Amino acid sequence: MKLLFTYFVPSGGIETLNRLRARILRRIGIESHLFYLWDGAGVQNLIHTDIPYLVSNDDHHIATMLALHQYDAIIVTCDHFLLDRLRGHGYKGPILYEAQGLGTREQALSTLREASPYIRKHAQAVLGPQTSHLIAAYTGYFPDLPRFYMHNPVNIEQFHYRTLPQANPDGAPVLAWIGRLESNKNVSLCLRIAAHLARAVPNLQLWMFVDLSLSEPDQRQSFEKLVHELNLSNRLKLLSNIPHHQMADYLSAVGDSGGFLLSTSGTEGFGYAIAEAMSCRCPVLSTDSDGVRTFIEHGRTGLFFRTGKVEEGVLYGLQLLNDREATNRMRDAAYSLMKTAFSPNRYCADLNNVLVALGIRPPL
Repeated sequence: MKLLFTYFVPSGGIETLNRLRARILRRIGIESHLFYLWDGAGVQNLIHTDIPYLVSNDDHHIATMLALHQYDAIIVTCDHFLLDRLRGHGYKGPILYEAQGLGTREQALSTLREASPYIRKHAQAVLGPQTSHLIAAYTGYFPDLPRFYMHNPVNIEQFHYRTLPQANPDGAPVLAWIGRLESNKNVSLCLRIAAHLARAVPNLQLWMFVDLSLSEPDQRQSFEKLVHELNLSNRLKLLSNIPHHQMADYLSAVGDSGGFLLSTSGTEGFGYAIAEAMSCRCPVLSTDSDGVRTFIEHGRTGLFFRTGKVEEGVLYGLQLLNDREATNRMRDAAYSLMKTAFSPNRYCADLNNVLVALGIRPPL
């Protein structure tokens, strides 16, 4: 059986998801190909793999790919306009529409409202993570379409904790942040919390993992201006487009430093940064951005603070930095959760059940 997974650009959590599921679905006899319209930094994670992929916005290339491979089904992530193009190029097989984020709650509702005619015309079902605002939107817009919700996989078999002292040779506590320089990720909230924490922890380091290729010049300028105003320049390490396999080294080092990952997003569909931090025994502090509720239980696997509440973020940040006994208990519980609820085998079983239910694949 052969599937095609599509998205706009290979970057961020969806690039991670597509690459991971392309590998693990081989376990149940599914060959997966990846298709992106535009080039992105995540291509560096694909170049040395055996995963078939295409990056092109050329109609001839798309039509040739579809004719050559005769996919049993295509899963289109977030791009409702591509549904029309695929049908226009003669693809007559099943298409499943998948939402994995779509920005804020308001943006997600607006996008799905606009997408509804395309999805109804071309898609056999809709897919998504077990995220409340996406579930509510799907139920509202597509009550008569098959709807499936499943946990995304986290490959703790390969992406996991490892001791690597050279990743943080000074051993100073590290506050880490991962995201794009855009409004929903709320980088300014991170910087303000970091500035307060730095007054209490003078040797605190700030590691920020970003994809600068996706940031607009004005966003970068605003970010640099705030870094300067908050006097964070000397403790900031800006890391752009780190290869994915190296992120386990960095996240493990953050946890071992006595630091934590801070997530300041307004809304997340899933939140791979947090899931992968937990897989590397890195403590997490996050806004309640919906998707992360799947794996953060406040006080047990991580900590929540209210969006925009800098003082609350600082309070919980100091708790993670100072109460090592409680923090270590959360690290253990989070790591255990990643090994069970988000295992690759569970994802394979869940997606297989979807394909069987839709008549795309016979039962195993």
